[in-house]
Amino acid sequence: MDFRKRFRIEPGSKGDFSAIDPGFHEPHANDVEAAADLQHNLTRITNLQRGLYAERKHSLLIVLQGIDGAGKDGTCWHVIGAMDPQGVEVTGFKQPTAEEREHDFLWRVHPHAPGLGNVAIFNRSHYEDVLVVRVHKLAPEEVWKPRYDFINEWEKLIAVENNTVILKFFLYISKEEQLERFRKRLDDPARQWKISEGDYTEREKWDDYIKAFEAMLSRCSTKHAPWFVVPSNHKWFRNLTVSQIIADTLEDMHLQMPKPTVDLDEIRRLYHQTVKAEKRGA
Repeated sequence: MDFRKRFRIEPGSKGDFSAIDPGFHEPHANDVEAAADLQHNLTRITNLQRGLYAERKHSLLIVLQGIDGAGKDGTCWHVIGAMDPQGVEVTGFKQPTAEEREHDFLWRVHPHAPGLGNVAIFNRSHYEDVLVVRVHKLAPEEVWKPRYDFINEWEKLIAVENNTVILKFFLYISKEEQLERFRKRLDDPARQWKISEGDYTEREKWDDYIKAFEAMLSRCSTKHAPWFVVPSNHKWFRNLTVSQIIADTLEDMHLQMPKPTVDLDEIRRLYHQTVKAEKRGA
């Protein structure tokens, strides 16, 4: 299955969650069946990202969004972890600082756009300014509504100006699955540090967030920066889908290792000369 075609929100289409099953997991029945495909994708990502870093003609921006508990951190751990940390930066955009609030909403984001050869991961992103800001009414509609267009223009800028490929993943879980994940956090000491009272107050605004997410998908899935809605009730399927889309996208870049900038025959001569000299001195 081509997950890029299956889960991409086409430009101009309506971001309607009613037609999406967060529990979808075809063509595999379970994580055991999917294990080989997942490992294949991770191996491809490892090798291809090395080519991206060496060639330095493209960059990759991966945006992860989702309601609390959707698995943004888990995706970083299980999928992005296949990449060499050299050449990868993960940034989480939390509540703006006092200095950041004194600038336009994209001011804090642009410095984290990836340079050529690099991958940037946004764990939450500039989209918080049309999500949290909208849901909590932190700014009036006349302030946040134009931001959809500003975001599209900014993404187009880095796509065209710096040859940045942009992949945006919305990790979609059901309301029931979210509550079950909250329960598991309570029962697991290794994950209790993630617990926040805000998890439950935010959950009360579930319907408001869904409306904000749908608007985000409708307004900001573009040719140069598409949104993919990833069914994420099953963590293994989330990882499989995201890894396949990233690997396929990297392959489409037709990455090439750069040619050496030195005379290899001369370097070989120096190598053998060094080996002989060190043997004589041993």
